Amino acid sequence: MDNNKITVVINTFKSEDKINQCIDSIGVEYKIIIVENSDNNKFKETLEKKYKNVECFLTGENLGYAKGNNFGLSKVKSKYALIINPDALLEKNAINNFFKSAEKIKDFSIIGPAKQDEYSDVNNDKNDNEIYEVNSIKGFAMFLNLKQFQEVGFFDGNFFIYLEEIDLCKRLREKNRKIYLDKNIKVTHLGGSSHNEEINFEMELSRNWHWMWSTFYFNKKHYGYLNALIKVGKKLFSSIFKIIYFTFLLNSKKRKIYFQRFSGLLNSMIGKKSWYRPKIINN
Repeated sequence: MDNNKITVVINTFKSEDKINQCIDSIGVEYKIIIVENSDNNKFKETLEKKYKNVECFLTGENLGYAKGNNFGLSKVKSKYALIINPDALLEKNAINNFFKSAEKIKDFSIIGPAKQDEYSDVNNDKNDNEIYEVNSIKGFAMFLNLKQFQEVGFFDGNFFIYLEEIDLCKRLREKNRKIYLDKNIKVTHLGGSSHNEEINFEMELSRNWHWMWSTFYFNKKHYGYLNALIKVGKKLFSSIFKIIYFTFLLNSKKRKIYFQRFSGLLNSMIGKKSWYRPKIINN
């Protein structure tokens, strides 16, 4: 196996407590590009000093999942790229198994691991094949055959977080590109734990805003404005009701969360960009 055929891309934002575990699970034999969504020079210097196979780029701003990974992929010169979240861990022989699958399938666009998170496992799927074709995979671990993306492109940069990988998979499928899951490839995804504890609530506000923004944008993009409106109508009225409800209960945290959901939806519905960013004060 030629280790130069693959580059690992990790998009990070205040992930100091998880990134070392992630890198250690990859190993020193593969080139790793880290896209840090800040101007944290200490983060960059520490990683590049500790790991000789790591090159860290500072974006100076929070680009989000789609633009951050697009930036990392623009630096890749190898045949394949593995996108992995900082809160994911490759289990033994994961990259070797990605290569084995690539040799078997050859015309794939993306291969994903069978173990989709620490709580559920698609090994329970009724499909008896070890490698099988699917419509989409989750974005925490994606093995890309880069030549397959020349026409389709990578992620839609209008997304900040949520549904960007589903959008990419849908665009690939529309061009008759193939996406697979491999039951032999194991990746543990801790999920929602790549940030420091003190910023959890602000990240929760951000997640709620962007989930609703992305939901409407995705449906509008692929199915039209009216269908998107029908899809999110109940969520919009539910958010309004719960803002009022938690205001009367004097529950400020819940009120803020549902206000974010309403705001994300409204901004998407009126065509505003995905502008909201977590209000995090750098140390």
